[in-house]
Amino acid sequence: MSQALERLVRPIYDALDNGSPKSALVACNKVLKKHPNNELVKALKALALIRSQKVEESLNVCDEVLAGKPTDEAVLGAMQHVLRGLGRHTDAVTMYEEAWKKDPGNEELGAQAFLANIRAGHWKAAQQARQLATKLSKVFKREHYLYWSVMSAVLQANASSTPENMRKLLYQLAHRLISSSPTPSFQHAERFHLHLTILRELGLQDDALKLLGNEIGQYICLTSLSCNEIRREILSDKGLTVEEGSRAEKLIEGGDRNWLEFVAVLEAVFAPRPEEESFSTADEVARVRQLLEEVTTKDGSSDRSGPLALLDLEKRCRTHNFATGRMIALLKEYFEKIGSKACCYEDLVPYVQLEGEELSEWTAYLQGLASSYSPLEDLQRLINCHKLLRYNLSSDAITVESETALASTYSQQYLEALPLGKGLPDTELQPADDLAILSGHAFVNLWTLTKDETYLWNAVSILEYGVSRSRPSYRMRLMLIRIYRLLGAPQLALEHYRLMQIKQVQHDTLSHFALSRSAPFSLASTGDLTYMSEHIEASNIYVTNITDTSEYTVRAFTQEKYSQIPEFIKFENQVECSLQRNIAKMEYLRMRLGFDVVSAEVVDMELIDFKFIFDRDHFDNRDFNPLPNYQPRQSPTLNEQTLLFGKSENLGWLMSFMKIYVRALQDASDLDDSVEDKLLIGDRPQPTKPHERPLKERLCERTEEEMADLTDFELSYVHYADALANWLGPHHDHVRPHPSVVLAEAAKLSEAKTGQKFKGIDIPPPPANGNGKKEEDAPPVTEPPSELLAFFDEMHARFGKLRDAHAITEALAIAQIMQEAFVLFMCQTLRFKQNSVVKIHKLGNLVASFKPVKAKMVEVLKEVGTDLGRMSEKEGNAPRRKEFIDGCKHLDHDFILNVAKRFSDARHDMLAGYGKGIPRILGLYPN
Repeated sequence: MSQALERLVRPIYDALDNGSPKSALVACNKVLKKHPNNELVKALKALALIRSQKVEESLNVCDEVLAGKPTDEAVLGAMQHVLRGLGRHTDAVTMYEEAWKKDPGNEELGAQAFLANIRAGHWKAAQQARQLATKLSKVFKREHYLYWSVMSAVLQANASSTPENMRKLLYQLAHRLISSSPTPSFQHAERFHLHLTILRELGLQDDALKLLGNEIGQYICLTSLSCNEIRREILSDKGLTVEEGSRAEKLIEGGDRNWLEFVAVLEAVFAPRPEEESFSTADEVARVRQLLEEVTTKDGSSDRSGPLALLDLEKRCRTHNFATGRMIALLKEYFEKIGSKACCYEDLVPYVQLEGEELSEWTAYLQGLASSYSPLEDLQRLINCHKLLRYNLSSDAITVESETALASTYSQQYLEALPLGKGLPDTELQPADDLAILSGHAFVNLWTLTKDETYLWNAVSILEYGVSRSRPSYRMRLMLIRIYRLLGAPQLALEHYRLMQIKQVQHDTLSHFALSRSAPFSLASTGDLTYMSEHIEASNIYVTNITDTSEYTVRAFTQEKYSQIPEFIKFENQVECSLQRNIAKMEYLRMRLGFDVVSAEVVDMELIDFKFIFDRDHFDNRDFNPLPNYQPRQSPTLNEQTLLFGKSENLGWLMSFMKIYVRALQDASDLDDSVEDKLLIGDRPQPTKPHERPLKERLCERTEEEMADLTDFELSYVHYADALANWLGPHHDHVRPHPSVVLAEAAKLSEAKTGQKFKGIDIPPPPANGNGKKEEDAPPVTEPPSELLAFFDEMHARFGKLRDAHAITEALAIAQIMQEAFVLFMCQTLRFKQNSVVKIHKLGNLVASFKPVKAKMVEVLKEVGTDLGRMSEKEGNAPRRKEFIDGCKHLDHDFILNVAKRFSDARHDMLAGYGKGIPRILGLYPN
C-alpha cells in the first residue's frame, strides 16, 4: 500500500476500529468521489455498510469488488470480513482461488485459498481443500502442506455426510500421503499423533506399535498427553491390557501418581490371559493390593490415589466374586486420611452404596465420630459425615419429622460455624457453605413430601443468608434460581443468574437454569423486555461461534496442532447445533409474539430461521452437574425435584413446538423454497438430517417420544394448534400468491430502498390470476373445529382451580398458554385480513366464522387478566410478609423480613404485570 493511499484510508480504518461505521461510510464516500475505482475503499465501504446494518446496500458494492477479481492482500483481507458478515463463505473461497490463479507464484495467496476452504467447512463433502493443500505441497515443497492435505482427508472421512465406503478410501489416501513424507512423522509430536490416528482407523495397530516401540515414540508419549491417549487406545484395541498394567506399575513404583496409571493397573487384574499362561486371579489381586498398600503407606495423607485405588480394587473384586469383606475397613481408613478434604464425599459415593450389615456398620461409624467446628479440618469432616449419612438414608427414614430435624440441625450448625470464616475476603467461599446447602436440600425434600410452600420459603431464607455471607457461591445461587422459579418469583431468579456472571460458552451450558420454560415469566406484553434481552445476551455465543471457532481451526492448521483440529470442529458443530440454542430461539419467539404485532415481515424472518434448524442434528450441551445434589439415593435428585412443572425442555419438547410454529408460519407466509433461495443472503445452511419425505408431511407427525416431554397443558395446546392448522391450511395453500409475484414485489421494495435493481435474479412473468390456481379447486369453507373453543374452556377451568389454590407459577403458565393460543390464531388468520384476498377468493363466510371464535378467546383472556390482578393484591402486603416470617423462625427477624419483602413484591409485580399485559395484547388485534 502506497503512503498516499495509506493516508486516504487511515481515517476509514480508524473509524471502523473505533466502532463508528457511519463515520467510516462518510470517509469512504469522500475518497470515492476522487478515486471512484479504488478497490480497497470500495471493500471498506461494503464493510461499513454491513456494520451499519445496511446489508442490501452492501451487496452491490461487494459484488462490484468481486467482479474485479482482486489480488491485493489489503483488499482481500477487507473482503474476507465483508463476506463473512454476509455469510458468503463460498464466495470467499472463490475470491482467493481466483486471486491465486492470477498470481500462482504467491505462496501466501495459495495458503489463504486453502484456509478459506477450512473456514467454509468445505472439507465436509468436497475434495477442494485437500486438492489445494496437495498442490501447495508440490509447488512450494514445504512439508507442512503435505500434512494439511492429510488432515483434510481425515476431516472429510470423519464428516457425517461422508458415505461409509468412502471413509476407508480417504484414510487409505491419508496413509499413502503420510507415508510419502521425506521425514518420519515422529520428528513432530502432532504429526506423530496424526499418523497414529490414521493407522488405528485402518486397523494397522501392529504398524502403530512399531512406531510406539522406538525410543522417540516412547519419549513423545511421555511428553504429549494426546499421543499418550491414543497409545492407550491402540494397546486396548490389541488386547494388551496386561502389558499396559505392567508398564503402569513401574511408573507408580517410580513415584508417578497419574490416576490413569492406577486405572491401567486395576484393569489388568481381571484382564483375560492366554490359556497356556499359569495364572491365579487371587494371587494377582493380592499382589496388586500389596503394591497399593505400599503406595498408601508411603504417601500418607499427601496423596489419595493409593487408598482410592484400594477401594476401587475391592469394588472390582465384588463384581468378579472375589470380595474379601474389606470394604468397610477400607472406607474407614480412607475417611480417616481424607475425611478433612472437600473431595471426600464425591470420592466415596461410588463405594458407599451399601446394604444390610455393612450399611449399619458404616452408619454407626459415621454417627460415632465427634462433631466439631474447629479447626477447619474438623468442620469439613463433619460436613462429609452429614453428606455420607444423608446419602444412605432409607425410604422409611425419610419422613417429615426426620427431615425437619435434619434441616434444623444443618441450619443451626451452619450458623454456629460461620465465625470460622470471619475476615475472609468477599471473593472467598465460607467454609460452612455446604451446611446451608444441606439445609436447603432438606427443606426442598420436605416440600416434595408435603407440597407445603412454607418449606420452600425456609430454603430460600437459609440460602439467601448463605449467599449474603458467601457471594461467589454459585451452587447456592443455582438452588435459589430453581426455587424462585417454582415459587413464581422469576425476577429474583434472574437476579441470581446475572450475579453468577457466566461468560462465553457457559451461556450454552448453564443458561437453561434461568431461561428454560421462561415464556410464562416474560412481561414483554407490558413493554418489560428483561427476559427477551437475557435471551439475546445468551445467544451471543452462537453468533461468535462460527467465526471464532473457524479461526481457531485455521490457527491450528498454521501452527500444526493437528490433534486439536477435530476437537475444534466438534465444538463448533455442537454449539452451532446446540439443543439449548434452539430451545432458547423457540422461547424467544413465544415471547416476541406477545410483544410485536404479528406481521408478514415477522412471519417470513422467523420462518426462514426455523426451517433451517428443523432438520439439523441437536446436541444437548446443557450441564446439570453444577446444581448440587445431596439428597438420599432413595429420593429423586434435587434437579428432578426442582424442575419447573416436573419436566425438562428436551428434544421432544423442541420438536413439538417447532412443528407448531414452522407449520403456522409456513401457512401465514408467501415464501416457498424457490423464493427463499433467490432472496437468501449468504450460503444456505445444509440440513444434517436429509429426509426423503417433504417437510409439510413431517410437520404433521406427532410421536410418543415428543409427547412425553410435554406437560398436560402443553399437550392440549399441541392438539389446539394442529386443529387450527388442519382447518386453515388448505385455504392458505390455495390463495398464496405465485412465487414470481412474491419475487417481483421483493424486487420493487429493494429498488425503492437501495435505489438499485436486483442483480442475478430472473423473475418470470406471473400467471394471469396471480397464483396460478383455479377457483374451482378451492377447498370448501367449514365451521371452526370444536377443539379451538374446547381448549379455552379447559384452560379457563384449570386456571380457576389454580387461582383458588393460589398456585402462582402454574396459573401464570396456563395464562401464558392461552395468550399464546390467541396470538397463534391471529397469525393463522393474518392472510385473510386482506379484503382483496377475501373478495377474489370468495372467503367471506370463512372470515365471518373467525369472529365468534375470537370473541370467546377475548372474553376468557380478559377474565384471566382481571383474576391475575386480584391474585397480585394478595401479594406485596403486610399480611403476606407476616405469613412468610412466621414460617421461617431459624434466622434473624430483620433478615427474614427483607427476604419476605423482596419475595412478596416480586410475586406481586409478576402477577400484576401479566394481568395488565393481557389487555395490551388483545389491543394489538382490535379487529
